[in-house]
Formats: sequence, C-alpha cells, structure tokens
Amino acid sequence: MELSIVIPLLNEAESLSELHQWITKSLDGVIKDYELIFIDDGSQDNSWEIINQLASQDKRVKGLRFLKNFGKSQALHAGFAKAQGQYVATMDADLQDNPEEIPHLIEMLRSQGYDMVSGWKKKRYDSYFGKNLPSKLFNFAARKTSGVALNDFNCGLKAYKAEVVQAIEVTGEMHRYIPVLASNAGFKNIGERVVQHQARKFGHTKFGSERFLRGFLDLITISFISRFGKRPMHLFGAWGALMLALGFLFAAYLGIDKLILNPTGRLITERPQFYIALTAMILGGQFFIAGFLGELILQSKQSTPNYRIKESLNLE
Repeated sequence: MELSIVIPLLNEAESLSELHQWITKSLDGVIKDYELIFIDDGSQDNSWEIINQLASQDKRVKGLRFLKNFGKSQALHAGFAKAQGQYVATMDADLQDNPEEIPHLIEMLRSQGYDMVSGWKKKRYDSYFGKNLPSKLFNFAARKTSGVALNDFNCGLKAYKAEVVQAIEVTGEMHRYIPVLASNAGFKNIGERVVQHQARKFGHTKFGSERFLRGFLDLITISFISRFGKRPMHLFGAWGALMLALGFLFAAYLGIDKLILNPTGRLITERPQFYIALTAMILGGQFFIAGFLGELILQSKQSTPNYRIKESLNLE
C-alpha cells in the first residue's frame, strides 16, 4: 500500500462525511492505493456510527475506537501501529487541514529524500491572541530548544516515511514534538511546506489555553530526554560528583582547621561550613542514587501503550 492517512478525532460527527468526500476527491487518481484510519478518541457524539457508515461505502476506511478520551498522542500512536502504507500522513478531522496538500507532501518525501515533511500554517484562521501569538512563541521556543528548524511544530498535517513512525513512540502529549522525536531517533532530514489552513466550519476546538503551559512543560521534558534520556547517569552523576567534592572540601577544611590551625576554636558543629558540607554530601549521594535508578529503569523499560481500544473496523 502506498499511503496510510491517520486521522485522530474527538466529537467531529458533523465534519466526517464531508472530510471523507474531500479526501477521496483530492487523492483518487493521484495516489494509487491508500487507506484512511480514523481514530475515535472517546467521542460522545455519533462519530463512530458515521465511521461505520463510511466503511460500508468505502473499504479503504478503517477505524479504531478508544474506550475513553486518551488524548491525541495516544490516538496517533495507535494509528501508526496499524498503518500499512509505504508513507504515512496525518491530518485533523475538523476540516481545517486541506487534504489537497497531501500529494505534495508525499512528492517531497519521494523526490527530495526527506524522512518527514511538516505542514506550516503560515496564514492561520484563528484568533491572534488566543492561538496565533501563543503559537508563535511556542514554536520559537521549540526551535531554539530542540535545534529542529521548523516554523510550525504543531501542524496536524504531516507526512512520513513508514520507518519514521515505526521508530518513534508518541506518548503523553508529545504529538506536538513528533519532529523532535524523529530527529532524536536519527531521522534528521526533516522538511517543511506552507499549507492552506481553513477556518473551523463545525464545532469548537478541543484544546484550551492550558495546552500552551503543558506544551512548554513537555518541551522541557523532551529537551531533557533528548540529551540525557539514554544516559541519565551522565547528568545525575556529574552533579553528584560535584556536590560530593564540594562537601568533601568543606569537611577537609573544617578538619584541618580544628586539628591543626585552631584546635581551641569553636566546635565543628557550631560552624556554618559543617552544614554546607553535610548538605552537599547528602545531595551528592542522592544525585548518584537517582542516576543509578534512572539507568536501571532504562534497562528494564518495556513500552506499553497508554490507551485501550473498544472496537476496531477493518483492521487486523
């Protein structure tokens, strides 16, 4: 199969039929063989019933239904696991992403050798202070922190070679940082293309303003993981050694001063340097323990998807 399109959704019943028509109109005759994988992330409306109707009319339509709302990252993780295409594309189900862009993204993967291509919503039909300005700040911070030179990390419209989505694990709320995850996995050839963005036609956004705070916290997490995720002892061991050395130097100074230089002076426990030395050595020991525990956890880690599937449709 040439292409798999993974579409996570939550309460998008109004848009699904129109989205299916738009995708098939855009891809029929352009992409030889493709599948549409709808991931229903615990919708409370009749989204799953509509997906079943679409599947009865078009055998290329497949679906997964979660028991409850687990989040977009888990939906993408499940879709990537089921995708059979040589290339994989993602898009949102709210009709704001234009499926006519997908063939162009796939062509960039084919002809220009990119591992993945991310869409860039250069002109957005969202409120400036509600989404545009926070998004610009978020993308600036992500660029500077990760070293991945993209203008729009969180665009839902992306295309990948199959080996990329097979090599990364999208958990927590890391869907914003899939380009960073791909880069950390060794796929450095990441491209970007300006894509059309539409105003929302039905419903309302499922993400509140708190997503930006969570996004920046996730950015700190992924920055740490990208640098020390495979070698936590390099961070904690370095800080542990520094703190232990600092504590030892203070203790040695206090011992020499009390035994040789000023034996009739104050007791060691009456001097502030004693508590600095004690605190430094305790912290140094704790850093070392944290490093060892991190290494042990890393060695014994087993990946377990954080979602539960209720139903599947046309998927093995």
